[in-house]
Amino acid sequence: MSDKYDLLKIENQICFPLYACSKELIRKYTPLLKKLELTYTQYITMLVLWEKKSVNVKTLGEYLFLDSGTLTPVLKKLESKGLLTRERCKEDERLLNVSITEKGLELRELAVDVPKEIQGCVDLDLEEKKVLYKILYKMLEQF
Repeated sequence: MSDKYDLLKIENQICFPLYACSKELIRKYTPLLKKLELTYTQYITMLVLWEKKSVNVKTLGEYLFLDSGTLTPVLKKLESKGLLTRERCKEDERLLNVSITEKGLELRELAVDVPKEIQGCVDLDLEEKKVLYKILYKMLEQF
């Protein structure tokens, strides 16, 4: 017989293994990113900029699932390091554009091995990784 509190058991929470895995995986990134002088949030911001080169803050927040209150200090810190510039859009002053600098592009060369090193921390075969990726993005699309 099921007890009314079964749903409150930690092993019945989908959020817990997602949270714990995320926390532990980000912890694996820490020593790698320390060499780049980046936090994890700064790193994922740079991933978008390495790909897009320039993006407005609203779109960047959508890519990263971060609100402007979280993103603004990250962008200010990256700008102070000379990795990006922030400037108002000429066509619409309400929009703030973020663009990667030459120094930011150079950092990409130092970061190129980070994904390979992280892949070695997760003992999943290629098919399992693809399935996990697909499930996680399916969930993200719902938020």
